[in-house]
Amino acid sequence: MPGPRFLYTLTLFGYFGTLTLLTAWYSWLAPSTHFPTALVLMIALLPLLFPLRGLLHGRKYTFAWSCFLALLYFIHGVMEAYSSELTRHLGLVEVLCTSVWFVAAMAYVRNKDI
Repeated sequence: MPGPRFLYTLTLFGYFGTLTLLTAWYSWLAPSTHFPTALVLMIALLPLLFPLRGLLHGRKYTFAWSCFLALLYFIHGVMEAYSSELTRHLGLVEVLCTSVWFVAAMAYVRNKDI
């Protein structure tokens, strides 16, 4: 099993990948035509900012509960990949990033004290 440092880095990679993808998605790649961009970005990105401090400090508790947040974004990615042909590729990238985030964070929590 990989060490905690590698899992920490992999979790941050998935987390920041999701954050960057959603920012690019709703700002440049496929902005909403029905709602203001700032509103969509605020709704999509605000929940991602809650675990930022704990993830950067490597807090085990934050890694554990951030997995619930990763699952919400995973569901969003699956729905986008399934429903819209225009944003299917973006949804699949979101599924990939959130899957990496979830699996690495759970492995980090399990492996942290070993």
